[in-house]
Amino acid sequence: MIHLKETYKKIFADFQKEFQIKNVFQVPRLEKIVLNVGAGEAIHNAKCLEHIENDLKLISAQKPVTTRARKSIAGFKLREGMPIGVKVTLRSQKMNSFLERLVHICLPRLKDFRGLSLNGFDKRGNYTLGLREQLIFPEIIYDNIDKIRGLSISFVTTTHDTKKSFFLLKKLGLPFKDEQQK
Repeated sequence: MIHLKETYKKIFADFQKEFQIKNVFQVPRLEKIVLNVGAGEAIHNAKCLEHIENDLKLISAQKPVTTRARKSIAGFKLREGMPIGVKVTLRSQKMNSFLERLVHICLPRLKDFRGLSLNGFDKRGNYTLGLREQLIFPEIIYDNIDKIRGLSISFVTTTHDTKKSFFLLKKLGLPFKDEQQK
């Protein structure tokens, strides 16, 4: 299991060489991981949210929260306050175990996986990864799902610099594509 305190001690030396950081507290840290599933079909089928909640509960070992619409959109028959998705925020120990399972078990199960795209970084130093199916997680049993759904995984860091964020996530084990392969 990844112990982030021990890993940060190893990462500190690398950050010191790469970015001339002198203080341990300047080293960026992984703050949280957010799993999110948007379900537009929940407008017509309220039962789908229950299935999504069960899947996310199995994946994250934590109870998910239902997200609701902020605005009404007549073209989509959406009213303000209607449930349209499910999310889970992982921190500390659950975040560590999820990161380890994602890197060592789930991502290698993807078909034709050549590494994570570098386009998922935003300007705030966070990285978002989109998965097309929930079946890559070993906790999900194929016979128990009603529909294959995708989910997005956001890695929130304490830095606002994309280069430092990339370096941190690379050192934590996320397999990115080589920059030459772009």
